[in-house]
Amino acid sequence: MKVEMNLDNDSNNLVQAPTNGNSEKLSPSTLSSLLGSKDRDYLLCSTAAAAETDQQVKISDLEGKVIGIYFSANWYPPCRNFNRVLIGVYEQLKSNGSNFEIVFVSSDEDLDAFNNYRENMPWLSIPFSDLETKKALNRKYDVESIPCLVILQPDNTKDDDTYYDGVELIYRYGVDAFPFTKEKLDELRREEKRKHDSQTVTNLLTNPERDYLLDQTITRKVPVDSLKGKTVGLYLSAQWCMPCVEFTPKLISIYQKIKQALQEKGGGEDFEIVFVSNDRDQSSFESYFGTMPWLALPFRDPTARTLAKYFDVQWIPCLIIIGPDGKTVTKQGRNLINLYQENAYPFTDAKVESLEKELEEAAKSLPRSEYHAGHRHLLTLVSEGSGGGPFICCDCEEQGSGWAYQCLECGYEVHPRCIRAVTPQSSIEDRIQLDFSRQIRDVSHERFSADMATSPIPARNQANEASSKFPYKKKKERIVRQVFCF
Repeated sequence: MKVEMNLDNDSNNLVQAPTNGNSEKLSPSTLSSLLGSKDRDYLLCSTAAAAETDQQVKISDLEGKVIGIYFSANWYPPCRNFNRVLIGVYEQLKSNGSNFEIVFVSSDEDLDAFNNYRENMPWLSIPFSDLETKKALNRKYDVESIPCLVILQPDNTKDDDTYYDGVELIYRYGVDAFPFTKEKLDELRREEKRKHDSQTVTNLLTNPERDYLLDQTITRKVPVDSLKGKTVGLYLSAQWCMPCVEFTPKLISIYQKIKQALQEKGGGEDFEIVFVSNDRDQSSFESYFGTMPWLALPFRDPTARTLAKYFDVQWIPCLIIIGPDGKTVTKQGRNLINLYQENAYPFTDAKVESLEKELEEAAKSLPRSEYHAGHRHLLTLVSEGSGGGPFICCDCEEQGSGWAYQCLECGYEVHPRCIRAVTPQSSIEDRIQLDFSRQIRDVSHERFSADMATSPIPARNQANEASSKFPYKKKKERIVRQVFCF
């Protein structure tokens, strides 16, 4: 069972991890059976500590501590990115005297990779050679994706026999999540709710040193208060991110169409977008923002990170919609743009429900099956009630929901609007050409993956499609695949 956040629910509730049998206090004997073996009653200490002290730490020394069991691997960029965040949180907690410890469980390919990855880790590790203990931990906590951080309390009976997904907690709350108890997390959720209930566009986008945004000239300052009463999109994006670069021209086109429609309609209603940059340097920010017709936060303004944490942003590009009253309408603006283009405005639940009904009516006139250019098999029209659901269109590579043309043989899916009906023979010829085009595109995607590994704001892994190298099982279910960058 994989631990996930419910991204379709703006309630900010955390999903609890699976329980694991009867509650048990983490006594020395329990810890030894969990983290040790018949031939080993110790863990490896950090490389830095090993230079000054013994290279081993007795497992019994962890008694009474909150323990994070950290599943990770050097070869996977989201792990390396999360590792940097986790190191910062760990070191801050240790400097405060907190009784917290982390135990690294490696999924690296060989001993050299394990040692290289471990060099910068200030915590403990299970020896790379102890494959049986690593497998047992994987089975016990049903690990299906990495990075994964399982939090264990000194006395499980005090935490409703529940383990929480530590990766989500670290990204969402940082050091404030400690000691990761139900009471502490309930307190944090209440504080989040209080902030969201009192949310305004002004307190979202200003700080004590700044009450303005930048226009396209980057020199003229636009008061944040000028956005009051408007529908506002917060666009978190970066020039180094290929999905961002691909989505931005589409968003520009939709933005201009919405603005024109509102101007023609009259009545004072307005729509604006604010660019929240994750670029690596000022020149990249200026170059990328120079293509956009809207406003922006100044480069490296601390509000950017505050917004990412406040809205629990897990990937870019991300478009968060704020209503005229200053409250959050949806965090799924990008998906709504992809599904409904300019018709998605004003992005409210009522509007989306209306658009879904229109799609239902339109689907009644669609052919039940088609051959599509670029795929050799017959595609069948499906809905959520007949085998459909959230998907990534294999033609335009954007998210889809509801109706789709699906290959019942191999799972290939496309939006109904992306269907290019052909005869079976021409479908095969087009497929050959498409395969060649995708080989070219994959070269660029490899470059993007390399860039993502050094992103100033870490990547996050929730839908694990990263690599066939990962030895853990994957859920056999339909997932919405995204590239996680925050």
